[in-house]
Amino acid sequence: MDHTLSYAVNCSILLTELPVLQRPDAARAAGFDAVEFWWPFADTVPGDAEVEAFARAIEDAGVALSGLNLAAGNMPAGDRGLVSWPGREQELRDNLDVVAGIGKRLDCRVFNALYGNRIDGADPVHQDELARENLALAAAALAPLGGRIVLEPVSGVHRYPLRTAADAVAVLDTLAPHTAWLLADLYHLAVNGDNVPDAIAAHAPRIAHVQIADAPGRGAPGTGTLPLQDWLTALQVAGYSGRVGLEYKDNGPDPFGWLPRERRGSGGTNR
Repeated sequence: MDHTLSYAVNCSILLTELPVLQRPDAARAAGFDAVEFWWPFADTVPGDAEVEAFARAIEDAGVALSGLNLAAGNMPAGDRGLVSWPGREQELRDNLDVVAGIGKRLDCRVFNALYGNRIDGADPVHQDELARENLALAAAALAPLGGRIVLEPVSGVHRYPLRTAADAVAVLDTLAPHTAWLLADLYHLAVNGDNVPDAIAAHAPRIAHVQIADAPGRGAPGTGTLPLQDWLTALQVAGYSGRVGLEYKDNGPDPFGWLPRERRGSGGTNR
């Protein structure tokens, strides 16, 4: 991987042998200076003590929180976001208050709003209208922090309608300019059959966050066949200067062995 890139450990999929609140410190011990999380709480609106414990774990580890997902429902059961889910509007909006508080305290700037699955009995047109409304509200809630909402194509859940970069950009195009950006998870795009080089060439200015895993298997870089080095280089050439989230599965004794230690903590920035 390119020496000039800066990385963040996704502590919701890596270091899972440890309790959640111990993972930021473990990432720091492994040489990284940034972490990211899916929504790290069981509830959409956790108690103040839970939020305080999470924030203190990040602060005490001495790492940056470079990305945070909005609450996404019950992900182990297959949920993938509340943004387009009719009947859960207030739940999402209450979640935004908590997200904004965490973002302000920890200086987080990238917030992943998973779009949500198609719901039985719900009109897809209505779901998309609701998504536009909720994305605009989320952007307005986080803009005072300098925060950016990102929208992510996802693989593995057939009810999730955003599968390619173009699918996500089509949603972005329905919003006011500078309302939301694209999260380019190179693993999800590749597994879904997207042409990743073409997607980078077409949409690089709208990419505000990048995540990687190899395929097949969603393992560490080098365990599969994806040309991740080439794609990351193409992103850099196109002007991407944010962090790259390490969002792969590896429960082995050295999940970061592919990346030399001196290249793990680069002090990079988010776009």
